[in-house]
Amino acid sequence: MPSKSLFLLLAAVLPGLTFAQGAAPSATLATATVELREIELTYPAEAVVEAVKQATIAAQVPGRVVEVRADAGDAVKQGQLLMRIDAREAAEGYAASQATLANAKANYERTKNLHAQKFISKAALDKAEAEYKAAQAGSGAAGAAASHASIVSPLTGFVAQRHTEAGEMAVPGKPLITVYDPKGLRVSASIPQYKLAEVRANLRAKIEFPESGKWLDAAKVEVFPAADPRTHTVTARVYLPDNQPGIIPGMFARAHFVTGKAKKLLVPAAAVLRRGEVTAVYVIDEKNAARLRQVRLSEPLAGGYHEVLAGLSAGEKVALDPVKAGIVARPAQ
Repeated sequence: MPSKSLFLLLAAVLPGLTFAQGAAPSATLATATVELREIELTYPAEAVVEAVKQATIAAQVPGRVVEVRADAGDAVKQGQLLMRIDAREAAEGYAASQATLANAKANYERTKNLHAQKFISKAALDKAEAEYKAAQAGSGAAGAAASHASIVSPLTGFVAQRHTEAGEMAVPGKPLITVYDPKGLRVSASIPQYKLAEVRANLRAKIEFPESGKWLDAAKVEVFPAADPRTHTVTARVYLPDNQPGIIPGMFARAHFVTGKAKKLLVPAAAVLRRGEVTAVYVIDEKNAARLRQVRLSEPLAGGYHEVLAGLSAGEKVALDPVKAGIVARPAQ
């Protein structure tokens, strides 16, 4: 039975409500029974969502960014033009390499004819041939550089981030744009050595998104074969099911790695009333009256439950709508 001090405290944090210790609830008030259930024991680890397929495209040629056709959040297709670089320097280099190639080829052909007529040595022929092959390689590299002036998407997906603006200078190696495939997402988390054997024995996990309250069953769990020598932890990758709207790379998540099973006393999360540091539930007594009781619970568990640490016993009934129960339990003024 709740103490008088608890009612005074809750009356302070829940203005406008007073609390009866014997008011009968409505017949439509939904309830649930506090009971022992076998649940999966888990080890929680903080994680960040990342894309399995993600590419950051960097500039291959110097030049000014003259056109930007995609921004963060845009859907793109493989091969789609994302931006263009004014690579006149690369184009001029390609033209020069073509001229060099033509000269080297002509010189090689001429030297080959002279060698066939015994007018020059084999060494001179070898030198002309080497210069010709070098010019071919240079021309190919220059042509490839010129083609990199058009930045295209390597995959179908979304733009995660654009790293440059139109008008900025691009230099080789500078990141321009990042794209990812939303069909394959995962979270990475660190597992301490003392939990490693239990995690590897089960290789199952649930992913929690605390801000939205969403839980997902992992499609697959991978544990790295070696530990980080600095932190003495092992990285695990937890793969999300495909096509999860609202989940994007960079989001915070929590991976709950299954380590075993045990019976725990559970109460539905829907029955819990929180105001500040006070946690309570409405217990339905033998007279069918809703009574407010302070409890101590665990962090949320998968499936929408809390483990009861103190304040409730197996078999007791709690109201699943504490706000409605509070209105029903309000005494007459």
